[in-house]
Amino acid sequence: MRRRDFIRLVGSAAATWPVAARAQQPSMPVVGVLSAEWPNAVTADRSRAFRQGLNDTGYFEGRNVMIEYRWAEGRFDRLPALAAELVRLPVIVCFGSTLASMAAKAASTTVPIVFYVGSDPVSLGLVPSLSRPAGNVTGVASLTVELAAKRLELLHELVPKATIIAALVNPTNPPVAEPETRDLQAAARTLGLTLHVLHASSEQEIDTAFMSLVQLRAGALVIAPDAYFNSRSEQLAALTLRNAMPAIYQFREFVLSGGLASLGAPVADVYRPLGVYAGRILKGEKPGDLPVQQATRVELILNLKTAKTLGLTVPNTLIGRADEVIE
Repeated sequence: MRRRDFIRLVGSAAATWPVAARAQQPSMPVVGVLSAEWPNAVTADRSRAFRQGLNDTGYFEGRNVMIEYRWAEGRFDRLPALAAELVRLPVIVCFGSTLASMAAKAASTTVPIVFYVGSDPVSLGLVPSLSRPAGNVTGVASLTVELAAKRLELLHELVPKATIIAALVNPTNPPVAEPETRDLQAAARTLGLTLHVLHASSEQEIDTAFMSLVQLRAGALVIAPDAYFNSRSEQLAALTLRNAMPAIYQFREFVLSGGLASLGAPVADVYRPLGVYAGRILKGEKPGDLPVQQATRVELILNLKTAKTLGLTVPNTLIGRADEVIE
């Protein structure tokens, strides 16, 4: 069985088996997980870290808590309906990333919501304050969008001769796409680089964007953080290799699949605290009394095998700064 098919099979099971189990054990509290993505290697790591956080507070899936999964599969327009579906179950706690959390908050002012966002949750309107979120919402914010300029700087170190850089952005995710584009453009001006912003929100548009890289004479590519791109990390890594395109992204899985580099918050630093918060809420604490946590640690992953394939010499100083080097 191919790895991709296995992941799909596991994800399908995760999305369905809790329903039957919950019917058999109706007294168990239910945690709702709302995702804009597909079940895949990235979401599997997140779910594992989230469950570890639940375990830390004494909750174990299938024993004294159930988890209901809802996947939008890259269709952001499906999130409001899926959020409403979870609210109707009902769930005790619902968590999701930026667009998913915004949909969940719009669906209910009473169901506790634990979010993960890669930008400022105050500016997104999720909470009025980090220290006193109030209402039914709290969560974890990490350095994701804020790392846009740093990713471009690292890519410039890896490919110093490239003066024309492309950025792949999903325009259907404005809370991420707009600040990411703005910060990348500002960083490109500072570094004296020409930046071309390419938009994609489907598999076909991703292929079209890669075809245009040659016409633009782009020497490197920054892939903006995005829920849709997260589910396509293997495809994106394969395309960068096929097109001999040095590229940097957010998640380690991109590098494991053959991408050149990644820079982002470790999954455990974000999703384990989410599980802890979910457990504390299940025990009776109010989300409005739990300050929004900030995950500030980031990890740099480099794939030296890919660098060699691309004919790049990675500076020893950069290797020394990496948290993980794949050889």
